[in-house]
Amino acid sequence: MKQKGHIIKSVEAGSIGEEVGIEPGDSLLAVNQEEPEDIFDYQFMIQEEYLEILIEKNRAHYGTKEEPEQWILEIEKEEWEDLGIEFENGLMDEYRSCHNKCIFCFIDQMPKGMRETLYFKDDDSRLSFLQGNYVTLTNMSDKDLDKIIKYHLSPINISFQTMNPELRCKMLHNRFAGEALKKVDRLYEAGITLNGQIVLCKGVNDGKELEYSIKELTRYLPNLESVSVVPVGLSKYREGLYPLEPFTREDAVKVLEMIHRWQEKVYGEYGMHFIHASDEWYILAGEEMPPAGNYDGYLQLENGVGMIRLMMDEFYQSIEDYQLAVANKKEKDRTDEIEKTISMATGKLAYPFIKEIAEGLMKLFPKVDIRVYQIENEFFGEMITVSGLLTGQDLKKQLTGKVLGEKLWLPQNMLRSGETVFLDDFTLEELETALQVPIDIVKSSGYEFLQLIFR
Repeated sequence: MKQKGHIIKSVEAGSIGEEVGIEPGDSLLAVNQEEPEDIFDYQFMIQEEYLEILIEKNRAHYGTKEEPEQWILEIEKEEWEDLGIEFENGLMDEYRSCHNKCIFCFIDQMPKGMRETLYFKDDDSRLSFLQGNYVTLTNMSDKDLDKIIKYHLSPINISFQTMNPELRCKMLHNRFAGEALKKVDRLYEAGITLNGQIVLCKGVNDGKELEYSIKELTRYLPNLESVSVVPVGLSKYREGLYPLEPFTREDAVKVLEMIHRWQEKVYGEYGMHFIHASDEWYILAGEEMPPAGNYDGYLQLENGVGMIRLMMDEFYQSIEDYQLAVANKKEKDRTDEIEKTISMATGKLAYPFIKEIAEGLMKLFPKVDIRVYQIENEFFGEMITVSGLLTGQDLKKQLTGKVLGEKLWLPQNMLRSGETVFLDDFTLEELETALQVPIDIVKSSGYEFLQLIFR
């Protein structure tokens, strides 16, 4: 029998929920006689100082024929107080799948036989607020739009791709994709904070089309705080898909010239850089990463904008902090004390920078030997160079027989969020067993490298 309402996963100790007798497995049916559709409705409803909560008790406590009890709980609280309950479904609603058929979609470029969740395409505007996902707006109803404006939810992350309505229809393979851009006007007029991205496809939305898109997007300043431009990712599984070509060094130089020109213009008027190139463009063009101040507070890290600059700055700051602490006798000098061999593995994109970090550590700790290995992406193809898309089987194959030392360091983005499984379902434990070496996971912070030396 299907349980009604929204099933409660946990109740925080000492919370209002626990005090009134709510337990894991109970279901929330209504707040002040109104059923919340999703987590945003719920959060808005419980801001009231007086609440009537309708709860259906856990069905596991009852026989199959006996109807479970329903409780009406009267609660008086401060406006800011939460009930302290967490739901099994964090969204409190079904996730909405994407109805587009984008010419650049990476999910369409994956081989068959991988776990089912990797093939799910989401385009749910609510996940933009909960998880930072980018949405196309084609799946956003007027009701959704009204709710965002009513609750003043911010920021929302939008996949623009192009501001040419006809071209957007073509790129998303959705005849409503151009019309969906009009929703940006309503969001802007309501004062909603926006971030955007453009997945650049050679010969499609670059060149004059990119110039036009950037110009049109400046109309939404300053509410539109940032827009990232990222090159399309092309795997080796593109048979039957729209023909796309990789960008060259010359292409990257032109893209950066355009972006830097617009940054200079916008900064002079708004004091923000607004349009940002992802790190891949600088590496492909052979140019230095911009200084930290050019990233406006790193608003687009999830799109690979400024990740390398932030990591390197944090790393060198950690070295400086350590040396200062030693000089001030706040920390013991361990530079000649630590003796070990460590290995690091990463993708082609970050390899030169990880190599620089390794050299910096070895200079500081002369008895530490760090071997850095560049892993080619044989699973998805050589044009995929980010470490986040490397698989366990590629790591196993290319690291077998190598000098790995006492520990192997791997970046956290290789693993599923909160788990120890690679994209190909190869587990961290299996890799440790295959390579016969303990593995330490390096978090996203550049400070982490120095801390790992001390372990």
